[in-house]
Amino acid sequence: MATFRKRAGNWEVRVCRKGYKPISKTFTTKAEAEVWARDKEGKADHGHVIDTREAESTSLSEALDRYQREVTPRKKGAKQERVRIAAWKRDDLAMRSLASIRGADLAKWRDSRLAAGTSPTTVRNDLALISHLFTVATKEWGLESLSNPVEKIKVPAAAPARDRRLVDDEDEDARLLAACEASSCPWLAPVVLLAIETAMRQGEIMGLTWSQVDIKKRVVRLLDTKNGTPRNVPLSTKAAAALEALLKPAGEGGEVTKLAKGRVFPISAQVLDDYWHKALKAAEIEGLRFHDLRHEGTSRLFEKGLEIMEVATITGHKTLTMLKRYTHLKAENLAKKLG
Repeated sequence: MATFRKRAGNWEVRVCRKGYKPISKTFTTKAEAEVWARDKEGKADHGHVIDTREAESTSLSEALDRYQREVTPRKKGAKQERVRIAAWKRDDLAMRSLASIRGADLAKWRDSRLAAGTSPTTVRNDLALISHLFTVATKEWGLESLSNPVEKIKVPAAAPARDRRLVDDEDEDARLLAACEASSCPWLAPVVLLAIETAMRQGEIMGLTWSQVDIKKRVVRLLDTKNGTPRNVPLSTKAAAALEALLKPAGEGGEVTKLAKGRVFPISAQVLDDYWHKALKAAEIEGLRFHDLRHEGTSRLFEKGLEIMEVATITGHKTLTMLKRYTHLKAENLAKKLG
């Protein structure tokens, strides 16, 4: 049975059914309260009453705090997600209850962010966080009354895949490696060479320890990858030689007599990035990001004649779609194959 009470100009409705916890909600008009009450009573008659009180009393900010405690630590990009969560908590929507957030609210937020110059990719990622939060709240936190507001709006399209590669006509390959060799950072050149030769990510390279490197077999064992699946990466003769050169000073007469310990590249990613940008400036190369070397390396593997499964085994791509995103074969090389 539903009871109605007018308080401070609003209408509070309370629905009680035997076998269920009483549920209540406040509306601006009695007509809205009556519609809600009839809906809940109908669901109670069919055994489908869902308690909405927790969803109505939990703010987005509080939900974000719980998400950061319970979900974020399990993700590879936990550090970046904490920054994204902090930004959401500064937004006005953070003070709203989860139950009150509608698709229209997020559509307005989306449009204002895009109008302010935020990239579509950033907006897309921010919305993805909120979408997953609502999914977790519904499935794991018991807030079954929630519906996902992100599913009700149009999310900005994903940015086109980058296709930047080293330009043969401008001899960018040689200029880049020469600038890296001339750098005062002794690890820059081998890091860049490994990225080009193996298509490994910067984080995978920088996180390497000597225990993961088998120079004799020319294989690197990656344990901590972006997709969470360990993989073995074969080394070309150039890549193996670059790593071997780092070991030789530890031996006698230029020979590798023992396996080094610790990290292969004992330098932070931030410091490496500083030297990387200095090398680009010295080589007079524009528009090249370090991650573009993964595109370069993946494309070169195909150009060497490797098959799809062979390349995917090396790069770690789990789907053909993602592998295609990182593959940009040069038309001039394909023309040579045509004869």
